[in-house]
Amino acid sequence: MAKKVFSWRADGFPYTCRMKRLSLIVLLALTVCSLQAQPLAYTVSNAHSHNDYEQKVPFWLAYNEGFGSIEADIFLRHDSLIVAHSEKELALRRTLETYYLDHLLACVRKNGGRPFPDADAPLQLLIDIKTDSIHTLARLVEVLGKYPELTGNPAIKFVITGNRPASSLWPGYPSWIWFDGVLSEQYDPAVMDKIIMLSDDFKSYSKWNGKGIIPAQEWTLLETAVRKAHQWKKTVRFWDAPDFINAWYQFMHLQVDYINTDHIDALSGFLHHLPKTSYTGGGAYRPYQPTYKTDGIDKPVKNVILLIGDGTGLAQLYTGYTANKGALNIFNMHSIGLSKTSSFDSYITDSAPGSTAFSSGEKTNNRAVGVDHTGKALPLLPVILEKKRKIRTGLVTCGDIADATPADFYAHQAERANASAILRDLRNAPIDVLMGSGDESLGNVPILNEGDKAAVTGSMLQELQPEYSIVPAVDSVRPGTGKKWIVVEKKAGLSMLDGRGDWLQKAFNKTLDLLSRNKPGFFIMTEGAQVDYGGHANDLPYVATEVMDFDRTVGEALRFADRDGETLVIVTADHETGGLTLLDGDYGKGYVGGQFATNDHTAIPVPVFAYGPRSGLFSGVYENTAIFRRILQAYGL
Repeated sequence: MAKKVFSWRADGFPYTCRMKRLSLIVLLALTVCSLQAQPLAYTVSNAHSHNDYEQKVPFWLAYNEGFGSIEADIFLRHDSLIVAHSEKELALRRTLETYYLDHLLACVRKNGGRPFPDADAPLQLLIDIKTDSIHTLARLVEVLGKYPELTGNPAIKFVITGNRPASSLWPGYPSWIWFDGVLSEQYDPAVMDKIIMLSDDFKSYSKWNGKGIIPAQEWTLLETAVRKAHQWKKTVRFWDAPDFINAWYQFMHLQVDYINTDHIDALSGFLHHLPKTSYTGGGAYRPYQPTYKTDGIDKPVKNVILLIGDGTGLAQLYTGYTANKGALNIFNMHSIGLSKTSSFDSYITDSAPGSTAFSSGEKTNNRAVGVDHTGKALPLLPVILEKKRKIRTGLVTCGDIADATPADFYAHQAERANASAILRDLRNAPIDVLMGSGDESLGNVPILNEGDKAAVTGSMLQELQPEYSIVPAVDSVRPGTGKKWIVVEKKAGLSMLDGRGDWLQKAFNKTLDLLSRNKPGFFIMTEGAQVDYGGHANDLPYVATEVMDFDRTVGEALRFADRDGETLVIVTADHETGGLTLLDGDYGKGYVGGQFATNDHTAIPVPVFAYGPRSGLFSGVYENTAIFRRILQAYGL
């Protein structure tokens, strides 16, 4: 997760760290990189509600969202300070006191002397004077003088903009009156002490409409102006600027302290979700470079490795690619197709029919595992391969061993949630290795030692002994014993962010070691289960780290395929989750930003990548059921 990089001034307001001084030539040379640089850790404290009084609910809408700056225009009429945008609105008699000051005072009293419940959150009230500056400001000082709980509060700043007295007069105003300076102007040091923010018309620097990227020369003007303000330790705001998501990303890259908006809900949602919609990778890993010696040759294979990234569409893959600084094992695979993912009874599939299509070649209903749409058990790939060629099967997942994707290769149940029945189906399935977590299906049942019947008493696994050796860790598996293994390891169910580490690669390689001893060949399905979890959570860091872990496992598969020469590697997904779209990124920094359209699955077709003999079978656009038939064809069956 990106660390917060704001530092705090003695007067309670944030300013960003100084940028390194760069010459104009270097700035121009680095413009493209600068445009893609990782934004700071922005929050709603960096949001400015422009012309707030025009909102449906003035003050409260921005305040309840935690905005750090709120703007009110005022007119002086008969000693009253009327909040309005133009003179025709003066008849509404909306005063600064009733619309802003009284509300703010109530909040301060409720929050124990703070403007917000969060003790660290400051509030700036930007007051735009529309009438005579001297008389209006004098009256404003009188009015504010009635609110000592506000004027004496270090977390609240009253900042004057619009019609302001001559800057030479600013030092004479009370200490709690601050001024909004003009970014393009120069001020004496004494005046600078009364300036808390520097603002300017965005169009004085750029004609950019908010789409695409800011032209290089205009970017340099803006960046130079912002850097100058930060060197003076002043915050920055641009008004009359584009006001939508792409523009907000660019203003963050520019390190503009206050993002000016008329769209409170939209900007608030964007900033609130920013920690979960952006990610910067740490140290990048180097993908394996395939030899391509057997890639695409027309020769039946001995082994097939099917890697399923649950919920992993192209956007998820590109998230991992960007976070890994522009590199991915999967993107080294040359044969590429598209799989259409709908189920028998739904335009949008879930994982159960999604992987049943791979294991059986049939479309079935949502939630159905290894059965057709009528509930009839389907012949599954491991059974077919074992009967026809004595091929052994291993299933590895960083999810639950009874979850839909692995279960689709050994179970026959109309309801994916029926974990007990699903695990009992292992008794009649030719599965030699099953590795994953048991947190969902087994609960807190301990798996302590190989062959320890007491350890699995009360669980469905008890019924699978002694046919299976049931162990609590990948390291407990001993190749060469001729046994069938079930590994139920708690670590397998952790996310990468929570410390799963290299478990998936270890489990995959252990399964390879076990099954590659079988002369007729093997079939291994390995699932990157938790990309899907990240999509459901609309959590981009979750997605990025899971994709990269899945891709490392793909790299191990490609390495084996080159070493073996008779192995086909297939990488695909059962569906896409989250409707992810990528809106921001930087390959050099491993930074990526995006937005989710849903917290559920989508109907977007998913890519299929293949490597090794007969990999060309997987090019084109086809139904997900075709993957089953093409796997058999690759085996020569």
